[in-house]
Amino acid sequence: MAPPWSLLAVTALILQAFATPYVTGNSALTSNLKEIPPIGLGTWLSDRDKVADAVEYALKAGYRHIDAAWVYKNEDKTGQGLSAALKSTKSLSRKDIWITSKLWNAHHRPKEATAAIQETLANLGVDYLDLYLIHWPVAFVPNKGDELDKSVSLIDTWRTMENLVRANLTRYIGISNFARHEVEEILEECVICPFAHEFETHPYLQQGEFVEWHKGMGMKVIAYSPFGDTNPTYRGSHIDDDGKKKQTLLKDPFWVDLARKKNSTVAQAVLGWGLERKTVVIPKSTSKEHLAENLKAADHIVEFTFEEMKEIGNRDKKTRMNNPGRAWGVELFSDLDDPTKLEHDEVFGDGDL
Repeated sequence: MAPPWSLLAVTALILQAFATPYVTGNSALTSNLKEIPPIGLGTWLSDRDKVADAVEYALKAGYRHIDAAWVYKNEDKTGQGLSAALKSTKSLSRKDIWITSKLWNAHHRPKEATAAIQETLANLGVDYLDLYLIHWPVAFVPNKGDELDKSVSLIDTWRTMENLVRANLTRYIGISNFARHEVEEILEECVICPFAHEFETHPYLQQGEFVEWHKGMGMKVIAYSPFGDTNPTYRGSHIDDDGKKKQTLLKDPFWVDLARKKNSTVAQAVLGWGLERKTVVIPKSTSKEHLAENLKAADHIVEFTFEEMKEIGNRDKKTRMNNPGRAWGVELFSDLDDPTKLEHDEVFGDGDL
């Protein structure tokens, strides 16, 4: 039985002190960044032929946060863009850039986890990560597709993650796509506690209480898919019950009108809302125009009144775009909005995020 929220919160905040970089004379793990930059560049589904140029341009333009993952299959290209930016920008160093990557489901066992992070580091061309996340609270048997690995518990995986910090391979560790009870399970047992939780949240899936709960626990929230159903990968989420195509978030009349009032683009308004909630947002783009447009939101060019935030809250559709639970035979997000329903769910997304 989980301890009361207040006890969990106090425990997490005390143990959070142990989540500082584990340094044993290795100066490579020093950084000029104590916090995650509020806007990062997402690289999920970024075209391999374009991601290197996008990363290089983004870093030169002012981005200081890159979000990657082993399963995205483009970390080598991300690394090329990172290297190019560092070589061509004398004022920019590795210590100025926050780099996040993720442990894939098939790598939860200690041997596989060590090999996976080492492969990620080699592909990115860096000696350490700033943040390494458990990508999903699901373990697969190595080299057997999506066969579930019943021999590895979440706590087993977390102990492995803690050892990666101790091995000076990453400054911080965290989680992604966890339900609240799974987060609590980690908090009850962690020695080095989660620094951040990356999960889907946007105006159509706001998860306000869950976001606020993380603040009480001392954890950063990283919001992926901040533009909601705009990503064409979320194909099923674009169709309503009558088979008609839905209006996507960036063309939603409410947001179009709100952006007009704020003298901003719709994308900037949506990102501004995410920043207003104190979440870190990681929009994905390989377009120089969109990269520059998105970055401007970090300057807080869009601010909202209490009434506007309340109205946005009232428009929460509680619709999840990325839920591979049925495909994997796992009930994901069981205590959150729009959880997996194994008998009836339609599968949206492919679970890579």
